[in-house]
Amino acid sequence: MRLLVTGREGQVAQALLALASDELDVVALGRPELDLTDRATIERAIAAHRPDVVVNAAAYTAVDKAESDEAAAFAVNRDGAGHAAAAAAAAGLPIVHLSTDYVFPGDKDGRYREDDATGPQGVYGRSKLAGEAAVASANPRHAILRTAWVYGAYGNNFLKTMLRLAETRDVLRVVADQLGTPTYAPDIAEGVVRVARRLREPGASDATGVFHMVCEGETNWAGFAGEIFAVSALDGGPSALVEPITTAEYPTPAKRPANSRLDTTLFGDRFGALPDWRSGVVRCLAALKANAPA
Repeated sequence: MRLLVTGREGQVAQALLALASDELDVVALGRPELDLTDRATIERAIAAHRPDVVVNAAAYTAVDKAESDEAAAFAVNRDGAGHAAAAAAAAGLPIVHLSTDYVFPGDKDGRYREDDATGPQGVYGRSKLAGEAAVASANPRHAILRTAWVYGAYGNNFLKTMLRLAETRDVLRVVADQLGTPTYAPDIAEGVVRVARRLREPGASDATGVFHMVCEGETNWAGFAGEIFAVSALDGGPSALVEPITTAEYPTPAKRPANSRLDTTLFGDRFGALPDWRSGVVRCLAALKANAPA
């Protein structure tokens, strides 16, 4: 199977590239060769590489910047997603599209199911929700995978930020009233491949639609930080004391969902559940150590 992945420099694209094998060919492209805002570049990439499935892992993810840069966020997250889905459909191909917990308002008591009412609170969430609609409209053979709190050994993310700050600080103040599930990028990549394989099968209607795909378990940002430092300290790595704070004590331009917990029952039943989030922390720190300069 060959995947054509948008967003070459992203965490998920890089994790997909790492999965490449004799049975899985991964072509990851980015601008200017493949620009989501220019459908012609997507069509040319599909024609040149002849994939079996298109994976749209590219997105405008600067959540706070999006509040003052709405046009750019929608150009990528709505229009670009629609371009990718339409180009795939024109070539007779299915598409796997990555979305986000930010499509929900975050005020539910329990975990969000796929059929719960959406209600994004900011520009980023609105643009991603519009992207879901664009993908579904442009390509009937679609799987929209909502994920959350993505991190990995590649790129910039919460885990790497915590480790960096702990090198110079003994105490870190971290928000404790936002709930969710840290999800390791390589686990997302494994899930994407499972979905892509199913989408290729004739009449794979059970692989089509919206699915929640995060690791198992839940925590808050302070709990995530605490787990990072606990695992890091076991191997002599950076560690700090975590001081829990409220969202109100750490204001940001964009409002974050208080509850980002996603119900993964449907995904687990159809494709198999992702691992517990704590195992990802262990594997990520091991990967960082293995790739650290001597």
